[in-house]
Amino acid sequence: MKKFALIASLFTVSACSSAAQTTSTELRVTSLFVEQNRSVFPNEARNRKGWDAPTIADLDQDGFPDVLINDHGYGLRVMWNNRGVFAPPFDILMGDLHGVSVGDLDGDGTYELVVSRGGGAGSNARNSKIFTIDETRSFVPWDNFDTPLVNMRGRTVKFVDLDKDGDLDLLNFAFPTRDLREKGQSENYIYENTGGGELVLRSVLPMSQGDGQKTLITDMNNDGFVDLLLYGHGKLKVYQGKSEFRFDDVTSNVLTKPINDVTGVAELDYDNDGDFDIVISRGLPFEKGETFYDASSKLLGFYTKRGPFDFGDIPIGDTLLIENYQSPWPEQLPYIAEPGYKLPYEGELHSGRTISLVSSDALGYPDKTRDQKGVYIGYVGNQNWRFTGNIFSPFSGVIHNVMNYPAYDHKPGLNDILLENKGDHFVDVSASAGLSAPEHTTGLAVGDLDNNGFVDLVFFRRGNLISPNHAIVYLNTARTDGSREYKALTQHGVVSNELGASGMGGDVIDYNLDGNLDLVVGNERGQWHLFKNHQQNDNRYVQVEVQPSPDAQASPKGAVVTVVSCGMTQQKRVGATGANYSTNFDTSLHFGLGQCNKTPKIDIHWTNGEVRQD
Repeated sequence: MKKFALIASLFTVSACSSAAQTTSTELRVTSLFVEQNRSVFPNEARNRKGWDAPTIADLDQDGFPDVLINDHGYGLRVMWNNRGVFAPPFDILMGDLHGVSVGDLDGDGTYELVVSRGGGAGSNARNSKIFTIDETRSFVPWDNFDTPLVNMRGRTVKFVDLDKDGDLDLLNFAFPTRDLREKGQSENYIYENTGGGELVLRSVLPMSQGDGQKTLITDMNNDGFVDLLLYGHGKLKVYQGKSEFRFDDVTSNVLTKPINDVTGVAELDYDNDGDFDIVISRGLPFEKGETFYDASSKLLGFYTKRGPFDFGDIPIGDTLLIENYQSPWPEQLPYIAEPGYKLPYEGELHSGRTISLVSSDALGYPDKTRDQKGVYIGYVGNQNWRFTGNIFSPFSGVIHNVMNYPAYDHKPGLNDILLENKGDHFVDVSASAGLSAPEHTTGLAVGDLDNNGFVDLVFFRRGNLISPNHAIVYLNTARTDGSREYKALTQHGVVSNELGASGMGGDVIDYNLDGNLDLVVGNERGQWHLFKNHQQNDNRYVQVEVQPSPDAQASPKGAVVTVVSCGMTQQKRVGATGANYSTNFDTSLHFGLGQCNKTPKIDIHWTNGEVRQD
């Protein structure tokens, strides 16, 4: 192993391995990833309502990246990384929480965490909360600023240097409340860091409809000003950053056609040509009343929300078994039989739970249910169970031993998209690059999984509730003419087995610092998983640890690192992620070098214009 220490960064070059072999049509491996057990990643094996991708940051600055996981409606938790073994989740803040971002807001060398708090569907507007993480791994809350951050139905919070002065400003975007929406007033707030971490409202982006605050931070034209891609409702919008915290809508100028149904966006330089391209996951959510049935397993998955539902009389037999029954507050437990008594249940109700009933304890059915809030279940004879109700929050589960059930007409999947950066616009190269299989995907992660020097892709499937959920993993490979294409791995090991869950998001992480990029994956109404990358080849890699800039101590967040090795040029940005509402702060950037055994040339460009070349 060779190490090259510089003032602003630490480079580690090492050989590592992978067993991937290429055919003309696909890549085959025995299994690129293996899930780590609870002794390494001790997240509770309970199904919870996840939110967004994990946030990766070395919070205690011990050299090992920690993981923040958000359980929507329950709380934000940290999993401390103790030299490659994670501690059990530790609660930071409880309640309705959304976006998370990490960075050194006040420039004192310790890190801050900002978390966006939800607004109870508009009934409980609150502002974002900021904590400092001290050397004892404690989270110390900040007091409000002289002019507090605005109360709102918080969604996106992202620390980012917007004015090129080296400190961290804040994007603080909200789900628009009805009264402001009717007035045409936006709640997409942009705050300037005026020194010492004091945040002052400086400008506002145009109003976004619905859940349209999902945001990618990039720099599509390499002018040093941050550009933003907003998505989640309607078509994807592109805002070009200017001075004085201004953004211009350039969507029609840079995209050749509207892009809808976007679930995740990430930046990458897929062809190593020196600019940032864009990859997009796309898919449709479950529909109200959607069901999935498999006659061989006799499993029936269901999903509904916001209003009356009727799944009809379901032939099951004397015993009803529902796995991963997910019904949020206040309709957490069903009403049973003709009397409509509430099902007794001891234990925590936020997680998915198993419900088992025998027919003799559930005889009959209430006469009126559809106008009364709640879930109603009863045995109505002839092996049939009736299952109707009226509910607001999303409701799902998997029913076992269903003898038969009508087929549902599911909407076809959508194509994920790869946009190549052409300087002043993007070109859709999805089909030629190999991304042409329609699916419903819910998010994505990017990183060089096989250390060949080119960025690979992982898409997370929505799934069907009743089958294990297999991610889609593409390796970036070379054609005979030298151009790049993505080939799907037929076996990769990134599989979530819990039923009743749907895909959500994930991100790459080298959790044990072995030079291989691993994956943390979270599922909606499911579990969090850690998949270890155990590739075996002799490709090399370099890890670049980015510190504050040598002169002005500009934040590492947003710094762009360029690595040149054996004629190959790569670039990555500190904090880049495919998360919808959050940003990472993993200051150790990973670059594969392929077979190159020469010391790479490494440049670091901080957001304030400082440059370090080695």
